[in-house]
Amino acid sequence: MNKNSTDLTEGPLLKRIIFYTIPIILTGVLQLLFNAADLVVVGRCCGSISVGAVGATGPVINLLVNLFIGFSVGAGVSAAHGIGAGKHSDVRKVVSTAIPLAAICGVILTVAGVAGAKGILKLMDTPDDALNLSTTYMRIYFCGITASMLYNFGSAILRAAGDTRSPLIYLTAAGVLNVLLNLFFVIVLDMDVAGVALATVISQVLSAALIIRALMLRKDACRFNPRHMKIYKRQLIRILQIGFPAGIQGSLFSISNVIIQSSVNSFGSIAMSGNAAAGNIEGFVYTSMNSVSQTALNFTGQNHGAGKYDRIRKIMFICIGFVFCVGLTLGLTAYGLGKPLLSIYISDSDEAIKYGLVRIMYICIPYFLCGLMDVATGMLRGIGSSLPPLLITVTGVCGFRILWIYTVFSMEKFHSLETLYISYTISWLATFITEMIVFNILLRRHEKRHAAGIS
Repeated sequence: MNKNSTDLTEGPLLKRIIFYTIPIILTGVLQLLFNAADLVVVGRCCGSISVGAVGATGPVINLLVNLFIGFSVGAGVSAAHGIGAGKHSDVRKVVSTAIPLAAICGVILTVAGVAGAKGILKLMDTPDDALNLSTTYMRIYFCGITASMLYNFGSAILRAAGDTRSPLIYLTAAGVLNVLLNLFFVIVLDMDVAGVALATVISQVLSAALIIRALMLRKDACRFNPRHMKIYKRQLIRILQIGFPAGIQGSLFSISNVIIQSSVNSFGSIAMSGNAAAGNIEGFVYTSMNSVSQTALNFTGQNHGAGKYDRIRKIMFICIGFVFCVGLTLGLTAYGLGKPLLSIYISDSDEAIKYGLVRIMYICIPYFLCGLMDVATGMLRGIGSSLPPLLITVTGVCGFRILWIYTVFSMEKFHSLETLYISYTISWLATFITEMIVFNILLRRHEKRHAAGIS
């Protein structure tokens, strides 16, 4: 086994889960710190309108990108199953298929993002004083999206093999470059949001180059050889079977968030700024919890491939307890430090800070529920069931939030940001409970099939 790989089917679980998750958390936190640097540099040098302009693009970018990011989930789960089952030929074919698929996804996204940026932002009722800045940021960002796809697909494969340290190292290098370029483009060249976007693109190219190089240097089944690059039909179908529902689920999340962002936009550009800054702070809590979900997915994936279902149940309980502690601790911390944290992003508007505090209070304190939901989703995908969480999410999260906006929120006496944000909490709880019921039903079926010798 490669020196950076870890067999997730053996050994003590609690210790392994913690040490496996920490690099993923650090990777996500660093990525957010570098993204936060974008907003901080823009906010300090260009003002709160520019902060809102960059923040308003987030839901749109996620809407377009999440479908294809789902395919990287499919690649990671497929690799984890093959590794756990010891099917090295299948793993090599998954890697060979995943990298060109990532490049194809990137090209499609570039065309869609550049061509559709302004139209989508207009549909979201982006205020006129932020529209042109948001459009500029999005178009430049999508010019580098292929590199982002390659990094995400490559990281998924490395994590499936138990290597969570390498993506952390590569992202750190790219992030430092991103911060330095932010300062140069925005402060020295006075490029405003265009400079931030260009810095992001260049740093993404570096992270992609490093991740591809790492795959090429591996000595195990996860090694990528460009000369043998080929899309294998069976592996592609498997990646799409798992990845397409995961991508649709992510896109549907984004659709509901786009609608919510549109609702926030209706309160004006100052509310947008506060919401964007609070959302960035909130992201540190989310990415830490989502790291536990990725751990649950890969541990479950390898053990599902190895047929170790008793171990999967232990993984479930450990990850649920872990994400609860992480989410509640960080959520309360974000709430307690809300005002000084928002002041880092926004220096010219007390009103924007007040809007941000409202979001932090209603989202961050119960945010552990979102973490529980994500762990349940990761466990379901880990056993190869990507359609159930999609269907549950459509109903419990996306459908509920959209219904909430067009019913409760549309009433004059409930037309407030507080009413808007509380829809998150209700949807997280209902979705988590439903997913856990379905997971236990499906896991029992897999156990019976395994006991009967049915593959």
